[in-house]
Amino acid sequence: ARRRRSAAREGRGGTGTGMDSPSAAGLGGADPQLQRFIEVETQKQRFQQLVHQMTELCWEKCMDKPGPKLDSRAETCFVNCVERFIDTSQFILNRLEQTQKSKSAFSESLSD
Repeated sequence: ARRRRSAAREGRGGTGTGMDSPSAAGLGGADPQLQRFIEVETQKQRFQQLVHQMTELCWEKCMDKPGPKLDSRAETCFVNCVERFIDTSQFILNRLEQTQKSKSAFSESLSD
């Protein structure tokens, strides 16, 4: 039980880089349904972590003093914060994808 608890704590890293979930490629000849299940669960975990990070960041930036209602300034701040968070996340994903493509193209040209 102790080992399970420490493993669960490690999976909740706040930086987004501690996501060492098994990937379908790492399972080799495992059942395709199991591979797909793990892929879907990993995607869910990543999404939940992004939502958590976004909520924490935007709350810190926009919420001065919690009250019974959001004032218009806080609401506008939350909307802008979420939109910028999504834009930034998308930019980073696109940039990483481009970097991966250029690395694999470079590797292929070396092997020719």
